[in-house]
Amino acid sequence: MEEYTLSSQFRCSGSDGYLAWLDDVLGIRKTANPILDASEYEFKVFDSPQAMHEAIEQKNHGNKARVVAGYCWPWSSKKDPKAKDIEIGEHYARQWNLDQDGSLWIIADKSVDQVGCIHTCQGLEVDYIGVIIGPDLIVRDGKVVTSPKARDKYDKTIRGWKRLMKEQPDFAQQETDLIIKNTYRTLMTRGMKGCYLYCTDPETAQYFANRLAEGESAL
Repeated sequence: MEEYTLSSQFRCSGSDGYLAWLDDVLGIRKTANPILDASEYEFKVFDSPQAMHEAIEQKNHGNKARVVAGYCWPWSSKKDPKAKDIEIGEHYARQWNLDQDGSLWIIADKSVDQVGCIHTCQGLEVDYIGVIIGPDLIVRDGKVVTSPKARDKYDKTIRGWKRLMKEQPDFAQQETDLIIKNTYRTLMTRGMKGCYLYCTDPETAQYFANRLAEGESAL
């Protein structure tokens, strides 16, 4: 048996530049890629969730485009099949991924109508991914700020954070901050060809739009 070291990522069109840019933009780590080369990877920021979702539906050739989001909304449809889980403004209302699809949600027929979460898309890729960034990650004065309080109470990824916050507040803040940032990093790297983004917070949307524009002006 021979072992090989992979020098490049298979996801995101093999663009190490996009991955490094994402780390920089999300405040995970400082990188040498503060600017995104838009010719390598398609990244768009949308003003409305419905426009973003419609764009993803148009890209759903061969069942290869999906929408995902941070776990900031309760999963009401798990008990009430008719309930809408993610409601933003007056015109956007969608359900979380169907419970019966489980880990196969991302390849299930018609699941493009729904919204997936970290638990149903981790380790899997599509051609185009749409990502809704909720109130658990916002940007203020150019700094990425996370809020575990904005996550749904049933989110398993930060379970026990309230107790830890009382016992070790500094450590708890560091851990939840990294978990939330890495959650969005994972969601935003599910698309092999492109990532379409909508942020519930306007200042956060403007931050991503500005960072994207820096790369476009450099071309």
